[in-house]
Amino acid sequence: MSKAPKKAPQKQLLHLVMGGEVEKGDEIVFKDLTAIDMVGVYPNYAAAQLAWKSKAQQTVDNAEMRYFVVHLHRLLNPEDDEA
Repeated sequence: MSKAPKKAPQKQLLHLVMGGEVEKGDEIVFKDLTAIDMVGVYPNYAAAQLAWKSKAQQTVDNAEMRYFVVHLHRLLNPEDDEA
């Protein structure tokens, strides 16, 4: 009886989705750090992008509200970007 080969675990590429009201201008400066909406941490960019899109659409009427996808995997393992 042969066993199917085990799949190598997929590399975890964590992404954070967060948002809040920002000041006007070119820089990203949040108005109130205590009011930042931490949406969640996602295992890949595709899942994070879906969450980002949903939150951005919910707040489309507030021009000062912005949501972002933060590439946590780049912060946790910066050497991976060099490869």
